Amino acid sequence: MPKDRLERLNQRLLRFARERDWEQFHSPKNLAMALAGECGELLEHFQWLSEEQSASLAPEKKKEVAFEMADILIYLIRLSERLNLDLLDAVEAKIAINEQRYPAHRVRGDARRASEYED
Repeated sequence: MPKDRLERLNQRLLRFARERDWEQFHSPKNLAMALAGECGELLEHFQWLSEEQSASLAPEKKKEVAFEMADILIYLIRLSERLNLDLLDAVEAKIAINEQRYPAHRVRGDARRASEYED
């Protein structure tokens, strides 16, 4: 997502919250809790599905999943705004860390955590 598009979303969400006087409820704690709840709602769509079923959702189910993912992104954007964090900079930094922790030549095809690798 281009940085300017993320900023436009941020400004739209900020305007939405301010027009409803909801910023008073959007503390970092509350936003993090709401984010966790939305993640749980996303998980419910996949609960009890096989790997194959989870990869081939019916159109209506896929739309519901997309809306849950949108809710998650909304709360992430709001939380980053409230904490004055640049979410895209954080993503770039985290990818760089992961590239160091999980060099492709060492971990290709292996899903273990970094702490599980022998040095």
